[in-house]
Amino acid sequence: MKKEIIVNRTQEEIKVAVLEGGKLFDLFIERRESGKILNNIYKGTVQNIVPALGSVFVDIGFGRSGYLCVNDIIAQCEEKNVENMIKIGQDIMVQVYKESISTKGPKITMNISLPGRLLVYMPFGNRIGISKNIKDKQEHDRLRAIITELKKDIPGSIIVRTEAEEATENEVNNEIKYLVRLWLSIVGRFNDANSRSLIHKDLRLVFQTIRDHFTDDVMLMRIDSQKELKDVAEFVKIISPEFLDRIVLYNGKTPIFKACGIEEEIEMLRSNKTKLQSGGYIIIQEAESLCAIDVNSGKFTEEFSQEDTAVLTNLEAAQEIARQLRLRNIGGIIVIDFIDMKKSTNRQKVLKKLCNATKGDKAKIKIWPITRLGLIEMTRQRKRESLFSYHGDMCPTCHGLGLVLSRESIFINVCDEIKQLKLDGCMRIKIKLNSDVVEYFKERKTRLKELFNREFDIESSTEITREKYQIIFE
Repeated sequence: MKKEIIVNRTQEEIKVAVLEGGKLFDLFIERRESGKILNNIYKGTVQNIVPALGSVFVDIGFGRSGYLCVNDIIAQCEEKNVENMIKIGQDIMVQVYKESISTKGPKITMNISLPGRLLVYMPFGNRIGISKNIKDKQEHDRLRAIITELKKDIPGSIIVRTEAEEATENEVNNEIKYLVRLWLSIVGRFNDANSRSLIHKDLRLVFQTIRDHFTDDVMLMRIDSQKELKDVAEFVKIISPEFLDRIVLYNGKTPIFKACGIEEEIEMLRSNKTKLQSGGYIIIQEAESLCAIDVNSGKFTEEFSQEDTAVLTNLEAAQEIARQLRLRNIGGIIVIDFIDMKKSTNRQKVLKKLCNATKGDKAKIKIWPITRLGLIEMTRQRKRESLFSYHGDMCPTCHGLGLVLSRESIFINVCDEIKQLKLDGCMRIKIKLNSDVVEYFKERKTRLKELFNREFDIESSTEITREKYQIIFE
């Protein structure tokens, strides 16, 4: 499938979109004031040890303490007790492998990994790994032989990435030498740095996208900034000079994301409803650690049978769900309620479609068989906040519920409160309300007079939120 990378740079943020077959599949955003810390390496100070949880909290100078699990501690000896592995006040080198999400601080590890375009180098390991996406056994064995020879002189783990397929021995050698030099420079900076400080920053967003996504199947990379184009060209000249002619400058008058239809798609991501081409739709309800997805046939009705309608809608939904999970960066536990299907073969067909559709996702995904209730349960790794959380703040009125009190409920609450108050000597009562509720109350002024035998003035106030109100005696 033809791929394109679109880069939009402004003073406040940089956005990168990955299109597959003309459709948006990945969207990455980096803002000036909330830059990413994923994969950054810090000299942190151990702040607190919680043996009961097998965890350590480390101050990395970021505001929130990093969370270090016992399994991510590199100890000097084979020790099981977390208190003997590490000490409060100790300076340690840690890397962020999951950014802060909601109220949780970043998750960190002492098992440092340095990714390149072809390889990942892990200084504290001792193994060889080959990407499972390299299917050809002869190529698999060739790459393993190259890395085995390198491991004789280089300590640590070396993981071969998919992009290394058909790479020459010289290319692999050059990359591992670069990663080892990078590691030695990080160690030097750690020794000289102050506590709670950054000692290595991961690549900028655009460079990281080139490293991870700029492969043979990318036909074009369009950039709307001359300066960014120059920086990217210099970077690509070093790591993939054969792709230089695929980088072009966009100088159209219409903003690049709008010209490519991406801005419209981003706007649609704010909705929890996604339409399918057949007329069906999916509803995505995202919570902090769980996401529920419901598939509906909508206006789509297959002329043959209800089963055929369900199967065709579910197959289309499976493809779209995989795309939406990537776009919205939804992680954690995901439960999908497909339309009920009677035949077991049809259920397996939908499950297989979902598995195949998620193969292009770089996040780790695990999918379980369909349950007795017809649900599919899956998990998806998430290393940073979802797009929804990144783009918006929680509603101050509903606090994330998606619902507010109805006008009728507010009217009843006001009546109950007035009933409990002493009205001796009070002839008129003023009620101040949100403008969205005022008309409902004005239509019921007669009812209020019947209930309390008083005159009521109903006023609108822009300072009062929808569910709040003020009762004033006059």
